[in-house]
Amino acid sequence: MSEARTQILATIRGSLKRGSLPAEGQAALDQRLGQPRSGPIPARSQLDPVARIDLFVGEAERVDATVDRVAGAAEIPTAIATYLAGRNLPGIIKMAPDPALRAIPWSENTALSVTEGPGVGDDMVSVTTAFAGVAETGTLVLLSGPEAPTTLNFVPDTHIVVIDAGCIAGTYEQVWTEIRAAVGGPLPRTVNWITGPSRTADIEQTLLLGAHGPRRLHIVVVENRDPENG
Repeated sequence: MSEARTQILATIRGSLKRGSLPAEGQAALDQRLGQPRSGPIPARSQLDPVARIDLFVGEAERVDATVDRVAGAAEIPTAIATYLAGRNLPGIIKMAPDPALRAIPWSENTALSVTEGPGVGDDMVSVTTAFAGVAETGTLVLLSGPEAPTTLNFVPDTHIVVIDAGCIAGTYEQVWTEIRAAVGGPLPRTVNWITGPSRTADIEQTLLLGAHGPRRLHIVVVENRDPENG
């Protein structure tokens, strides 16, 4: 533990008139942090893979996200170009420097112009990947890092997220377990849980999209299936 954190926690304990934890209490705390207990698991999320994906798509659309389902990565550029053209949006994309995105054959679709980097003020459309999805609420889970600038999740007006169907879990608890297993150490600085486009109804209870981030969220679910065999 850093010296600054130690001082902060000591100040908090002092204000609560509490001293340091006894050895037994510290051991119990360390065990709890090292082996987190799962909360109740909703039965509605315990589904077979096909039904789980269907639930994810339905819940995402219910909160104003749009969804495309494609058979494989080769179909992603056309799906995105069609989505953008259908809404009269520019085909100029700022993409996360993610190896999975770099492997997509973007150059085969001349309607798209793709560059890499963090999101900046004049970016209109971003494309990122998601670490996972949560079927019970249609939520996307994005981890920050060198290959996943968080600014791409919030700055552009339109956020497009590519997710492998196999990464869609049933519940939040399952995803936290998968994050801890994948990271194998301290969690990323930011874990964004995104459910639909940004919204607020603070003013006169009138729903406004895009208040704190993108006004459009489009999800491309890659099912990795053989197009000829369904």
